[in-house]
Amino acid sequence: MPINTRKVLRYTGWTLLTLALLGAIGAGVAYSQRDRLLNLVLDKAVKKAKRDYALTIGIGSVKFTGLTELALHDISVVPQDRDSLVRLNSVSVGVRLWPLVFGNVSLSNLTLRDGFVQVVKRDSLTNLDTILKRRRRDSTRTTRRADLSLVAENLIDNLLTKIPDDLDVQNLDLRLIDDSTKITLLADVFKIDNEKVSSTLRLNRYEAMWHVTGTASPSDKEYNLNLYADGKPLEIKYLEQRFKLKAQVDTLHAELRDVDRSGGEFRLEGSGSVRNLRVNHPALSPSDVVVRRAAMDAQLFVGENYVGVDSSSTLYLGEVKARPFVKYTLTPSKVFDVQLHTDPLDAQALFNSFPQGLFQSLDGMKVAGKLRYDLIFNLDTALPDSVKFNSGLTADNFKILRMGRTNFGQINQPFVYTPYEKDKPVRDISVGTDNPDYTPLEYIAPDLRNAVLTSEDYNFFTHKGFNEKAFRVSIATNYKAGAFKRGASTVSMQLVKNVFLNRNKTLARKVEEILIVWLIENQQIVPKERMYEVYLNIIEWGKNVYGIGEAARYYFDKTPATLNLGESIFLAFVIPSPKKALSYFQPDGSLQVRNVRGYFKIIGRIMAKRGLAQPDSGAYGFYDVRLRESLRQQVAPIEGMESDSLGTDPADGDGMDDLFKQLFNGNRDDEKPAAEPAQETPVARPTPERSTEAVAPTDTVKTRKQLRQERREQRRREKEEKKRVEEEISGQ
Repeated sequence: MPINTRKVLRYTGWTLLTLALLGAIGAGVAYSQRDRLLNLVLDKAVKKAKRDYALTIGIGSVKFTGLTELALHDISVVPQDRDSLVRLNSVSVGVRLWPLVFGNVSLSNLTLRDGFVQVVKRDSLTNLDTILKRRRRDSTRTTRRADLSLVAENLIDNLLTKIPDDLDVQNLDLRLIDDSTKITLLADVFKIDNEKVSSTLRLNRYEAMWHVTGTASPSDKEYNLNLYADGKPLEIKYLEQRFKLKAQVDTLHAELRDVDRSGGEFRLEGSGSVRNLRVNHPALSPSDVVVRRAAMDAQLFVGENYVGVDSSSTLYLGEVKARPFVKYTLTPSKVFDVQLHTDPLDAQALFNSFPQGLFQSLDGMKVAGKLRYDLIFNLDTALPDSVKFNSGLTADNFKILRMGRTNFGQINQPFVYTPYEKDKPVRDISVGTDNPDYTPLEYIAPDLRNAVLTSEDYNFFTHKGFNEKAFRVSIATNYKAGAFKRGASTVSMQLVKNVFLNRNKTLARKVEEILIVWLIENQQIVPKERMYEVYLNIIEWGKNVYGIGEAARYYFDKTPATLNLGESIFLAFVIPSPKKALSYFQPDGSLQVRNVRGYFKIIGRIMAKRGLAQPDSGAYGFYDVRLRESLRQQVAPIEGMESDSLGTDPADGDGMDDLFKQLFNGNRDDEKPAAEPAQETPVARPTPERSTEAVAPTDTVKTRKQLRQERREQRRREKEEKKRVEEEISGQ
């Protein structure tokens, strides 16, 4: 049957006309009732804020000033029993119609006059508590983890789309107040007009005048902004007062170019940069660290259960650039994945790009050739022992043309070494033949040389200054313990730290130590034999006892050449805590069985396995050790003392201990040796224990049952200690 086209068109026209008429009628009704509807919506919002967040919202008056524009006066937000959160004199706001049709609120313009927004902390309470507690309660009700990509997308949408294309703010005070400090940032003017951003911000009234300039297109989610101050660097002194962090910067730049969601990931593309950043913090460096220019082109991604920085991102520091990759996965277990790679870099450009004040001993160094850096780190917290860590510089025709402030080859000649204790010099020690206690390597007993290397750094003569396996074991051990329990320094690192660097326990010193070790080892500035010879001649072995010459005479009235196996293992045993050495002896000059014998057996077996000692069914010289007679009256434990010498400072370790203490709140009493084997796990020392018999009255008579119990307890402790130590050196 043929279709009557004219009839179809007529029906369609009438239908559309009817819908338009109904829409017009509905719009007219809505327009006539808009004030009542507005009051209903506001009343509902006020009640919800009171019920859910204990917030009292007050609005003096509200009315429509246009089809989609509102004017509000005397607005306040006050948490229950807390200081006011928001007070505004007047607000004029316009809403875009098209997003509103789809249920989204998007502001077209916002004008704000006179008011403040403040966060107040008094004692341990803040005026944000009611909001934060509600959020925590809501999060506990969720049985399924939220998709992080959706959370990130919603967060960006809610932040960026709520900023209007036309913004005019005047006299808005942003405040942060706690018990002792008040920080204010008064926006005299803050405008977005035709995508152009201009502002005048006053920090703490007259302390500084800040400006935000650039462009902003909130509807397109594109921003290009600069932050700077008039006539002085940007700085917030509160950070220095509260956290001892001094941070200044001339200009901050931030750009957001693209926001996108695809393939289950939410992605942001942008960049950021700083000019003339100056940082000073006790954990970083004792002096100001200056970064002339640093920037990053970033590709950020957020997935269902992970966040990260894509490898297409680029870091810029001075004259060099690198490609970072960072990924943090939350489930099913937390996984940290970090990589950093560079192309071959001009070596001098790299040295020129080091932040000023960070590596002072390298200042003025001239180099040639190419260098490439690669870092790979992966830690699955469910399998910490499988941690991956590889870090290294690859050289291409690299060479040192001129030393910097410090000549690292100086230890090839006689020099003066000054050990420190608690930042004070102890005495000057001549490291050369003019010192009668100085002992060349070939005149030190092989047993001593082998025992110390077995304990501290067995592959010292074959590695190039670093022990990546020891780093991996250190990371896994410290993570499992939740505290700093094990370092990863080699003999090379210990030597450099003490001979060339200051005593400040900072991150800068640790990185500088690594760089110097790499230079010395890869450029063969100091022969291995000389390094080990110097190490043995300056290491601390007791209170004011430095070097193997003094140690052999002090404990055993011998020369280093005549030390036997037992004496050598004992001296290796006390390296981490030299001032406790006398506490391991009995009044008759013999060693305490409980604290030391297990260590002798383990070290002896390792040495025998490697052909460095004869197999022994006993304790590898343990019973042959006798303290010199004139020293036996001093065998009581010496407590409360710290060392600050080479490889022996329990409070210094590998130079990072204080930083790890801050991170983990660790206990150094159980810490392992600072200098560790290059391919074997370091040998642990049994924790010294006070014998209960040592403080018992001499006329006390114990029953056979008590003696049996003590012997069983002694055997149990020895088995546990043996098992623990053997597990720690299982890699050997």
